[in-house]
Amino acid sequence: MFKDNLVQMRKIFQMTQEDIAEKLGVTRQSVAKWEAGDSIPDLDKCKQLADIFGVSLDDLANYEPDENLGLATPPKGKHLFGLVTVGDKGQIVIPAKARKLFEISPGDQLVVLGDEGQGIAIVKSESLLSLANMVKSLKK
Repeated sequence: MFKDNLVQMRKIFQMTQEDIAEKLGVTRQSVAKWEAGDSIPDLDKCKQLADIFGVSLDDLANYEPDENLGLATPPKGKHLFGLVTVGDKGQIVIPAKARKLFEISPGDQLVVLGDEGQGIAIVKSESLLSLANMVKSLKK
């Protein structure tokens, strides 16, 4: 996982092993060993790598593209929870991982927002209302 994610992120960012080595203060051979799976960098170097690529340390180490539609490691704070199917009446089931992360429980009210250029967003109504109240208070 780590070695594959490192190679993939380096290529996405169009960096050479030498580029990575220079940023981390290590040799190119060290980076080559990490990518081959012969060794793993220490925690500090892993954190630096995650920062260079703008991904979480957990995703750099554990992200499985095969489990995520083959897509690359997402930027920090971005998530792909999987596919959902729209039912006959337009209903969808929000994946358990998303419900847990965003603390969505049965009975919660959600607002569906749409932008023809950007797509659809689903937000907890209380979050949207608190944002609206904050904007309203700033105008005073």
